[in-house]
Amino acid sequence: MGENGGAKCHQQLACTPASVSIELSHAHKLQEAFECYDDDGRAKRSGTLWTASAHIVTAVIGSGVLSLAWAIAQLGWVAGPVVMLLFSFVTYYTSTLLADCYRSGDPIAGKRNYNYTDAVHAYLGEFAQLSLQNASPWLNLLAFSSGGLKVKLCGFIQYANLFGVAIGYTIASSISMMAIKRSNCFHERGHENPCHASSNPYMIMFGVAEIFLSQIPDFDQIWWLSIVAAVMSFTYSSIGLALGIVQVIGVPPSPVLHGQLNSLTHGGSDRSALLCFLTANKGFKGSLTGISIGAVSPTQKIWRSLQALGDIAFAYSFSLILIEIQDTIKAPPPSEAKVMKKASVVSIAVTTFFYMLCGCMGYAAFGDGVPGNLLTGFGFYNPYWLLDIANAAIVVHLVGAYQVFCQPLFAFVEKWAVQTWPDSAFITKEVSVPLTPTKRYRLSLFRLVWRSTFVVLTTLISMLLPFFNDVVALLGALGFWPLTVYFPVEMYIVQKRIPRSSLRWVCLQMLSLGCLVITIAAAVGSVAGIVTDLKVYHPFKTSS
Repeated sequence: MGENGGAKCHQQLACTPASVSIELSHAHKLQEAFECYDDDGRAKRSGTLWTASAHIVTAVIGSGVLSLAWAIAQLGWVAGPVVMLLFSFVTYYTSTLLADCYRSGDPIAGKRNYNYTDAVHAYLGEFAQLSLQNASPWLNLLAFSSGGLKVKLCGFIQYANLFGVAIGYTIASSISMMAIKRSNCFHERGHENPCHASSNPYMIMFGVAEIFLSQIPDFDQIWWLSIVAAVMSFTYSSIGLALGIVQVIGVPPSPVLHGQLNSLTHGGSDRSALLCFLTANKGFKGSLTGISIGAVSPTQKIWRSLQALGDIAFAYSFSLILIEIQDTIKAPPPSEAKVMKKASVVSIAVTTFFYMLCGCMGYAAFGDGVPGNLLTGFGFYNPYWLLDIANAAIVVHLVGAYQVFCQPLFAFVEKWAVQTWPDSAFITKEVSVPLTPTKRYRLSLFRLVWRSTFVVLTTLISMLLPFFNDVVALLGALGFWPLTVYFPVEMYIVQKRIPRSSLRWVCLQMLSLGCLVITIAAAVGSVAGIVTDLKVYHPFKTSS
């Protein structure tokens, strides 16, 4: 991490004349080392409140924000916003618990945990036996393995989710690129043309871009990509919000406008734009309790409501990469935990603001008939150029979000490879490649081969299983409770030595149990979606 800073320090030390170097005092040398490296011997971290916030926003505000209007439609005007605020609080609270676990022991000088699995190992693994009497029954159930099973289970869930997210983002990006293609096709050839398009070429394009970006060595160096992706997420969210407002407000129909509409050529963009205004609501749609029984059966109402709870809960989840983001923050003071908590407040507040606006305005625009993707509710041509911008912003955002989620997985595999084969030149050797007179790139052959293979694999799976978004939803459901709630709560109990059966202990376990119920319900819904998709499944034949 901090390659730029490390390279700069390396150049300063390397360029010092030998005669002068010998005369440097011991204190001066220590000062130079302190300026170049952190307390763990790694290059100085350079992350700030704003880069950490950008990473979180990039991870949290995905294209799933466009499905929140559907979720609110299932719950209604009362329960929908309340549930959204509730899960924003739950996510913030558990993220603060997890942020305190970045260092073991002292919050300023304690041992660093570089990733989520390291934190679980530190608190619930080898040292957990000291505090098992305070932990929950869930933890005691797993204690027979002396913490090893918990650590392996955490690692498997975390990295399986990261792998699934990479596939899901590849599919989602191809959907947005196809939407741009079809939008332009409708505009040029008319709305009656089917304008079918295959997703495979777009998945390959996305994969090629990710192969190049995956060669960025570590998480600390993708801060600029996260900022670009965060800006893009606000762009398409704002477009969806603006179109929702237009759909709600509209303009009052008049004979003059109807006359203009009839005089325009069939299928033209002017006619489409005018039709958009004529068909606007001129008011808010929706009801206090959501989609009514009659439009759906009582069983479907319950099922959809549970699925909506899961969608909202997962929309806030970023805990699986929180420790990795925190590991990019520069050394204290202030402590990394304080900076991370502030970043969580900023990012979750901004996220909730956009979620509430997009979700509520989307429901107000379309009512019970709101589509799963808010942008599709406006068709492919109303107005087509603005929808093209929104879909392009989604693609750029997903390019950055792919890296935010995959960099921890890349680092894990590369660390394991170095520990397993420390004498292999293929794995450990790096070649310094000059990029500019003052900047060099550390080329690793193993990193080049492994990361490129990973991207190719995720792209192939995306082409083979185009409905994998339902599989990703299942992985997200299975990962939400353990990664966002269970492990942070249990580590907090061990860290603070909270007495078992105390009021705080009981409240924490109630929170954990409630989120477990939501996870199970959402997981069942995801399985049902996979079963439905398999009935019409044709490999490598995705088109729309």
